[in-house]
Amino acid sequence: MYWRGTSKRLVLRFAAASLFFATIVICIFSVGLMRAQMATEDRLLYRGWWPRHSAPSADQYVGPAECAKCHAGKAATQKYTPMALTAQPVAESEILSKRDRLAFQSGKINYEIATTAGKSVYSVTDGSQTLSVPLTWLFGDGHVGQSYLFERDGNFFESRASYFDTLKGLDFTPGRKLTDAQNLEQAMARPVLGAELIRCFGCHATASTIGDKLDRSRIIPGITCEACHGPGLKHAVAQKAAAAEGQVLESDQSDQKDNNQKTDAIFDPGKLSPADAVDFCGSCHGTWWDVKLAPPVGIANVRAQPYRLEKSRCWGKNGDARITCVACHDPHQKLVRDTAAYDKNCLSCHLAMASTKPSPDHPGSACKVGTKDCVSCHMPKYELADFHYKFTDHDIRVIRPDAPFPE
Repeated sequence: MYWRGTSKRLVLRFAAASLFFATIVICIFSVGLMRAQMATEDRLLYRGWWPRHSAPSADQYVGPAECAKCHAGKAATQKYTPMALTAQPVAESEILSKRDRLAFQSGKINYEIATTAGKSVYSVTDGSQTLSVPLTWLFGDGHVGQSYLFERDGNFFESRASYFDTLKGLDFTPGRKLTDAQNLEQAMARPVLGAELIRCFGCHATASTIGDKLDRSRIIPGITCEACHGPGLKHAVAQKAAAAEGQVLESDQSDQKDNNQKTDAIFDPGKLSPADAVDFCGSCHGTWWDVKLAPPVGIANVRAQPYRLEKSRCWGKNGDARITCVACHDPHQKLVRDTAAYDKNCLSCHLAMASTKPSPDHPGSACKVGTKDCVSCHMPKYELADFHYKFTDHDIRVIRPDAPFPE
């Protein structure tokens, strides 16, 4: 009887625990469904285009010069954006070309990048031994900083030294500080392999992932047209054929199309729903679910701008086209850093005068303080020490004095 009673109690406890766990899961997924967001890895399972998607052949890409033949205006400005400059061969680095020598020291280890005639050599020495290697790739347009890769024996390595604009010099690559290296090789760099390498180039370059593998032969540096719109060969061919027949084709948005609709086989992110649009940018910048499932913890998640935006009160339940990433940031233009330039975006939802009543078109109440430089108050900046930079928090909110960082 004792064991029977004990078993019964155990069964009841297990049932209660299971119910509690199920409730937690339902709550989590309810939040996710309410936001209509998805993790990027789930997005990549679909056959339709999505950033970081693998293409079956590099021949499907035509390159930005081909896109510029029809989209000259956008192509002319897009090539100067931070995204377009986020990955380049090191020989193209203005930062390194303007500085013959950059160096810093940690303990007995000295790190140096010396540049001569377009060639940048990375060296690490402990005073008795020196390792040197030419750098091949840079990541980052330099506004915050630049990190560097080099190749050896067919493999990629990330240097432990990076450039930071606020320092106008070198320091440890964010998250790569190593003050007790076992040897000079370890102090110099870390290998970048497999999925990590594919993701690095997938978020910093175009046409890098072919057949689910990194294809080094025809990488297009930086985020160019086809990184967001998908491989352009079919689009270019279809448009040329349509133009010859005097037709205008619709851009493609998903795999589910009207069978009678003529499309030109290119993806148009501008037609996505607000939730999907933010997830689209979040493929590299961090969606709500990406952060929840593999979180950068604490203040570090301020760099996951889509996640921060989606958790803000302004986002609402399913988002709003007036508050997506591209509503404020045109991917074909340089990033606008003047805070006043974003007032029009805030006032597209918020009332300008307290005497005006909210409406479906302007549901946001008027600010009691003012209607200028809104983001300077409601989107504070937080400094990440490893980056030597203050990042704008996209969790739009009323900031309370001494309030902790809302993770």
